[in-house]
Amino acid sequence: MRKHILSVVAMIAAVFVVASCGAQKRPTNGGSASGGSNGPSASEWRNGLKGKWVLNSVDREDIPAAYTIKNILDEAPVDCFIGSVWNLPGGNYKGSITFNASGTLCADGAVRTIVWSVYDANTAGVHPQFQLKKVYSGEKAQNVTSGYRLDLSYSDGQSLVMRMPIPLDNGTGNLVFNFTRVQD
Repeated sequence: MRKHILSVVAMIAAVFVVASCGAQKRPTNGGSASGGSNGPSASEWRNGLKGKWVLNSVDREDIPAAYTIKNILDEAPVDCFIGSVWNLPGGNYKGSITFNASGTLCADGAVRTIVWSVYDANTAGVHPQFQLKKVYSGEKAQNVTSGYRLDLSYSDGQSLVMRMPIPLDNGTGNLVFNFTRVQD
């Protein structure tokens, strides 16, 4: 009987551990909720982001239709990123973006090496952000001084939403990146 009770307690503990590791949720209102206990910490985001993600779509939020966005991440047009696979392993946080779109300015099959992390300003009202810097062949990540930050908006372990703020003449809009996890 004692072994049976210990087995049940062990199973319940395992369920709690697995459930706490995967689900991370943020408000979908562009991250405008106040800080603190309203969302996961930077380390919880970091653990939940590890893995491979495919970028399914990039939507415009509060960006006028007439406003032209020539490229994102100083890399390529938005359409070239659709279908790209973002490999975000743990450990040293050295990952990659593999492009899978063909087009006039797209490089189908190209792989961009990145170093990624989750930035946490520990400031009221500022939520953790996904940050990355591109590392070219022969460069060391520590010598790269520029990078990019995207607001972490939502994740349930299988889908992920990040927002890239775009400065406009009258305020700010967002490009909304919609990802799904790639099952290995």
